Amino acid sequence: MLTRRTVLLQSSGILATSTLFGKALGAAAPEAPGLESLAGKQPLIKRAYRPPNYETPVAWLQEPITPNDRFFVRWHLANIPAVDVSGWRLSVGGDAVTAPRSFTLEELRRDFQPVEVVAVCQCAGNQRGLTDPRVPGVQWGVGAVGNARWRGVRLRDLLERAGYRKDVVLEVAFNGGDGPVLEVTPDFVKSLPAAKALHESTLIAYEMNGAALPHFNGFPARLIVPGWAGTYWVKQLISVEARTQPFAGFWMKSAYRVPMGKFPGADPFTSQEADGTTPITNIDLNALITSVRNGERVKRGAALHLQGVAWDAGQGIRSVEVSGGTGQGWQQAELGPDLGAYAFRPWRLRLVPRTPGTVTLSVRAVNRVGLTQPDTWTVNPAGYHNNVTSRTTIEVI
Repeated sequence: MLTRRTVLLQSSGILATSTLFGKALGAAAPEAPGLESLAGKQPLIKRAYRPPNYETPVAWLQEPITPNDRFFVRWHLANIPAVDVSGWRLSVGGDAVTAPRSFTLEELRRDFQPVEVVAVCQCAGNQRGLTDPRVPGVQWGVGAVGNARWRGVRLRDLLERAGYRKDVVLEVAFNGGDGPVLEVTPDFVKSLPAAKALHESTLIAYEMNGAALPHFNGFPARLIVPGWAGTYWVKQLISVEARTQPFAGFWMKSAYRVPMGKFPGADPFTSQEADGTTPITNIDLNALITSVRNGERVKRGAALHLQGVAWDAGQGIRSVEVSGGTGQGWQQAELGPDLGAYAFRPWRLRLVPRTPGTVTLSVRAVNRVGLTQPDTWTVNPAGYHNNVTSRTTIEVI
C-alpha cells in the first residue's frame, strides 16, 4: 500500500544525463516545480499522491529508452500492495477456456518462450493539462509517456495453455492487485478485443529494460499492449479471463470513452461501442523537442542542436519536421536508430535562429501511412487524443 513513508522528498537541482544516438550529452535539469520522488524513482513531477500519478520531466525523455527510475507512474486505485512473489499467482480462466490454469512467476519464466518488444507506454490523458478549454482529470503535461524494452510471455501462449476456444472468445479481461480505498469504488478491470489480445506483440511482461519491473510500474507482472493507450496496460496482474460476452465493468462501460466518429483513425473496439461512444484505443502520432525548455535563452546566429523523440501507434515514423527562427519554414530532421515500430524514434536537427526576440519552435511527425500531427485539438469531454504539433518558446538574444 502506498503510504507517506514510501515517498522520499528529493532535491530538484539535479542534472539528467542523456544520449544523442548513443553519445552522452549533458542535459538541462528537469523543471523544478512539483518534483518529488517515490521509492526507487528519480524526482518526477507530482500530479497526484493517492493514487500516485507522477510525470517524467521532458529533459529525461531524450533517451530512446526511458530508464526505469525515470519512467512515469500512473495508478487508478490507491491500495497498491507490496507483492510477495512466493504467494503470487496469475490465474487464466473465463467461459471461453476449457482448462483454467494458474501460473507462478517462476513458471512464466521457465515454461514459456520469452519474447521482447520495445514499446511506448502512454497514459490516455497525456497532455490533458495543455488542452483548451480545460477538462477534468489528471492535468498531465507531456511526460505521461515512456519507452522501454519489455520482456515476458505472449498472452496467447498462456491462453493456449488454458485451452481457449478461438471460435467463441470475444474479449479478454484483466484484473490487477491494486484495490480501492472505499468499497463503493469500482475495481480496476479492463478488457481487450480478442484480436488485440491475441496479437503477437501483446505480452505479460515480468522485466523492464533488463530488470524486474519496478514496484510502481507493476511488479511482478503487467500487461503490455503496444500501440494502445496505457489504460489497458494493467499492472500487478492477477487474473486473465477469456470471455464470450463483452465485459461490463465501470472502467470499460463508463470510463476512457470518446465520441464515435471524431477519431476515424483509431483502432475499433466494436463489442464495447454504445450510446454514441467507443473506448479509447490506440495512442496518437506525436513528437517532442527534449533538448530545450520553454523560456531558454539562446544566441542569435549560433547553432542550436535540437533533439527529441517521435512515436505513433505502430505504423512507424517516416519523418520529423521542425520550424522556427530561421525563415526557412519546415525543415526535415535526421532520424536516429529504429528500435521497432512501437518505440520512440529519436531525431536531431542543427538549427540557426536568425530572428531576435521570442521565437516559437514547432515540431511535428509524419508516419509511414501519411498521417501528420494536427495543429488543433479535437475537443472531447475527457481530454484524450491531444497530440497537436508541439511548440517550445525560446528567447533569441
